[in-house]
Formats: sequence, structure tokens, C-alpha cells
Amino acid sequence: MNYNIYGDGGATLLFVHGSYADQTYWNEQVNYFKDEYKVVTLDLGGHGKSGKGRKYWSVDGFAGDVYNVIKRMNLKNVILIGHSMGGDVNLIEVTSHPKNIIGFIGIDNFKNAATPLPKKYKAQIKAMKAALKKNFAQTSENYARTALLSPQTDSTIVKRVASDFHNAYAPMGRQLMPEFFDMYKRERKLLPKLRLKLHLIEVNNSPVNEAPLKKYCSSGYDIRWINGTSHYPMLENPKQLNRHLRETIEQISRENDAVK
Repeated sequence: MNYNIYGDGGATLLFVHGSYADQTYWNEQVNYFKDEYKVVTLDLGGHGKSGKGRKYWSVDGFAGDVYNVIKRMNLKNVILIGHSMGGDVNLIEVTSHPKNIIGFIGIDNFKNAATPLPKKYKAQIKAMKAALKKNFAQTSENYARTALLSPQTDSTIVKRVASDFHNAYAPMGRQLMPEFFDMYKRERKLLPKLRLKLHLIEVNNSPVNEAPLKKYCSSGYDIRWINGTSHYPMLENPKQLNRHLRETIEQISRENDAVK
């Protein structure tokens, strides 16, 4: 497991990347926060410089990666910060091992939480699963280009993300894809168990369905919006993301002080 620790502040900011990315996506956040907080980044299994030796790949396994880093380094006062799939990874972790975790932040995720895709996409999903088996690299890249990026996204970001999806570890990706489409079932079960407020920072290129958040987030939620044309605000708009993260982290600190 490849991970890094920076700084030595009172609270620990643990950043978890999304599918087929790695911890370097958080470089701007590391540089911004490391002088005030303890900052931890990691490569989930099968990503970045972490090992690929697993027989079975799952989001639960990734949650285990997060747990192992917290346990190994004896991290305290942890604020989990997850982008995309990293939000579900952290949701599994915080509801399984809530000790020492004081805050939960999602970045461009849970936009349609606990809700299945409409039936009209059933044939499209079936075709995509078949294409992933036949040509994982190109199908994965095409998905990134059409669903996660846009013609307005800066070309350097497009090149980086498309390349990461194209070069993702295929045995892992083929196992994970069906789980992604069923993750709404887990969210229905786990969001009500989340004892912390769900803090979301969402890119304004698509809306958030708040109805399931109101239904399932028993501890409440809030949303901050960030300007962007893609799924990757840490790459596209890092300064605004850092400001929103600072505001959210300070809010979490106040909420914890109020409970003490």
C-alpha cells in the first residue's frame, strides 16, 4: 500500500481518490493544507504505485485500504475526503469503523445517491459491460471522455484522465464495474448509519438530486458548489476547491466543538 503523510496538525485530512486515479490528483490540496493539518494521501489497491496482487477486487477492499492506513498510523481526528468512488469507499469505512473519524466530505459524488439508473439505460449498461470484456482500455477511456469530461475541459486534464482510464488495471476494472452500478443499494443501507453530517462539494456542471439525501442522510447534509466543466475540480479549479474545503473543515471543527 503506497501512502504518504505530510505535516503534523491537530486534525488529519485523509484524501481518497476516485476510480483509476491516484494520490497525485491531490497535490494542490497537499501543498495548501500540509502546514496546518496532518495530510494523508494513498493509492488504493490496483492504483498508482500500490500493489495489484489481489484475486478479488471490490469497493469493500478499498475501504479496507483506508482502514489499514488509519490503523497502521494510529490516526486521530480524521476527516475523510473522497472524490467520486472515494466517497463510497469512505462511506463503507466510516460506517464500519467510526472511531477516530470526525468528519466526512464528498467531492462531486452522491449527486444521485441511493438511486438506481433509469431503466432506459439498461441496454446501454449491458452493452458497456460487454465492451469492457472485449476491449477494456478503449471502452474505459471512451467512458471518461463522454461521461466525466467535456469539450470545454482543458486539454491537459482531458489527456491525463483519459490516459489513466485507458491504462487502468483491466482485471480490477472488469470486476468493479458491475459493483458500481449496484452501489445505490449499499448507499441506501449505509447513509442512514452515517453519524456525521454529509458535506458535499459539487461541480456545477450537473445537478444534485436532493430527495434521497433528505430521505437517507439522518445526520443531515450540506452542499457547496464549485465551477467546472468536468468531474475533476482538484485538477480544474484547485483554488476554489481549497477554499471550499477550508470552509468545510472549519465547519466540521465547530460542529465537533459543539458536541464536546
